[in-house]
Amino acid sequence: MDLETVRTCVAAADAGQFQKAAADLSITQQAVSKRIAALERDLGVRLFTRTARGAELTIDGQAFLPHARELLRAAERAVASVRTGHRPLRVDVINSRGAASGLMRGFHRAHPGTDLDVVMLFDVETAVAAIRSGAIDASFRAVAAPGRPLPEDIESVRVLDEPLQLLTGPAHALAGARSVTVAQLAGHRIWMPGIAPGTEWAAYYDDLVAEFGLTIEATGPNFGSDALLDTIADTPALATFMGEHIRLVWPAGHGLRRIPVTAPTPVYPHSLLWHRDNPHPALATLRSHLAATTTGHDAAGTWTPDWVIRR
Repeated sequence: MDLETVRTCVAAADAGQFQKAAADLSITQQAVSKRIAALERDLGVRLFTRTARGAELTIDGQAFLPHARELLRAAERAVASVRTGHRPLRVDVINSRGAASGLMRGFHRAHPGTDLDVVMLFDVETAVAAIRSGAIDASFRAVAAPGRPLPEDIESVRVLDEPLQLLTGPAHALAGARSVTVAQLAGHRIWMPGIAPGTEWAAYYDDLVAEFGLTIEATGPNFGSDALLDTIADTPALATFMGEHIRLVWPAGHGLRRIPVTAPTPVYPHSLLWHRDNPHPALATLRSHLAATTTGHDAAGTWTPDWVIRR
């Protein structure tokens, strides 16, 4: 069914005259008559009868009119869903408790009128594919793993260097420390079951291990943060890394400790990725907000992998 004939039918019904409908649609009266006739042929019924006062809907026309209006509204919604500036800005934040989610909450507070869709994709390759296909507008990532540069049509900007902290249970040997140096962590078991081989965060922690001689174990199934916290609380021999901005809540009885890591402080480098040809106005607003609210990078006393700095 041709939407222009449906639109013409609705205009004629509202105007009560083909001539007035023609003026409203900026077409000729003959074009209105032809469109109405074509729609009637498609439907197999008469929609209008000519009267001395103009044109009136038949019983079939009256039955068809509310559905015709809904067809036009549905078409408008379909167009608006993909029209830049009229659809939500779609942003990947990896997970709901991490630093990227916090950055987007800050953006939403600063720009409450911006319509947002927040999604959570797995790794940088999935995110880049979604950006290139238009499924999302932007993603927070650690850029890419060594030897796998971003495609030329994907732009990125570093937005946050997140310090790592050591999370221990109350009986861990380092639980009472106000801070720990990276050198002090040598020989301690750091358990991170969420490290997936081939991901950008696996590349980051591989370099951290190689640089400082640490022991990071990714054994066992990943049952999520609650199970991780339970295990760390109950196992004196285990600790884990987590970002300073990760928001977690645990039972008071766990007695967990979040301890800053220093000399140097390992920082996880969060970047915003987007397609260079994406014209969504809210994307530019997001980038400006992040540029104004985040701090500098590669600060003295911090560590990031060389492949992050050189990219």
